[in-house]
Amino acid sequence: MKSITPIQVAGGAAAALAAVVFAILLSVHIFVSPIQWWAIWAGSAAAGLAAFGVFYFAIESFINHRIKVIYKTIHALKSPKSTQVPRVEMTGDMLGKINREVQDWAAGKISEVRELRQRDDFRKEFIGNLAHELKTPIFNIQGYILTLLEGALDDPEINQKFLERASKSVDRMILIINDLDTISRFEAGRMELKLAKTDLVELCKELIDGMEMSARKRKMKLAVDHPEGLPVWVKIDRFRMSQVLTNLFSNALNYGNPGGSCTVSFDDMDQHVLVEVSDDGPGIEPEHLPRLFERFYRVDKSRARNSGGTGLGLAITKHILEAHGQSINVRSKVGEGTTLSFTLPKA
Repeated sequence: MKSITPIQVAGGAAAALAAVVFAILLSVHIFVSPIQWWAIWAGSAAAGLAAFGVFYFAIESFINHRIKVIYKTIHALKSPKSTQVPRVEMTGDMLGKINREVQDWAAGKISEVRELRQRDDFRKEFIGNLAHELKTPIFNIQGYILTLLEGALDDPEINQKFLERASKSVDRMILIINDLDTISRFEAGRMELKLAKTDLVELCKELIDGMEMSARKRKMKLAVDHPEGLPVWVKIDRFRMSQVLTNLFSNALNYGNPGGSCTVSFDDMDQHVLVEVSDDGPGIEPEHLPRLFERFYRVDKSRARNSGGTGLGLAITKHILEAHGQSINVRSKVGEGTTLSFTLPKA
């Protein structure tokens, strides 16, 4: 909608008054007494100019001035409190300007409210998930201790067994807390990487050898799909990248089909190496993919907590890769498997 400026309003009123004066003088010229034409035109013009001045002064003083004050106030409120309010141009179409300012401000506030609501929902979900993750080991510890206090402490076989189980629950709580601390340090930018030239093929084989027993229990196969004896040199933090690959291999073992396989492969991408970890597991439904790297988010909640993981592995993986200046992507098809891919800089 196009707004009208004070000059246009005053001009319209002046033109109307000038037309009225012209009509009156013309009527006097015809019906009463002849008047010089220049006098008729001069009188109409003088009336129009006078009307323009009066109307413009009234609009500018009593209406437009107040609009300018409102506009300046809104503009000041939109500016960050920590910065100086910029100079505001107070000429031109003030009604149009204030309309645009109000619309932009309203859109910004709506966006802020929507973002705050999303953050609040995420906070509630995170707290709920954290409470659930900690509740299980805490209740286990409580149960074992109460049983020991009620008399089982005198039985050597029972007290040893229960103390070992309580110790495992404590270890699980420590693992969750350590993972949360790792994520918070990455998010705060307090995690320093120790970058060094590393053979990625050798690192993957070392990690796979360490997970051989877990793979056998699941009757699964972990393998490196790369020509024997050909290294892949990248510049990474070896310890942190070991966490990334371990998390990805562990997920494939925990959620893959018994008897299945998980393969890591490498492709040359000029200045980078593309790393792909693929499995032939059940796959992931499309609606889960956008949230896969959120803290405590689990695709299969019924199986996930029994797998021994903290629910933070993929979140940590994402942060470690971002600290390396990279990102992780996932593609999956239900019934066929999942592939997680990322790039690493060449050494």
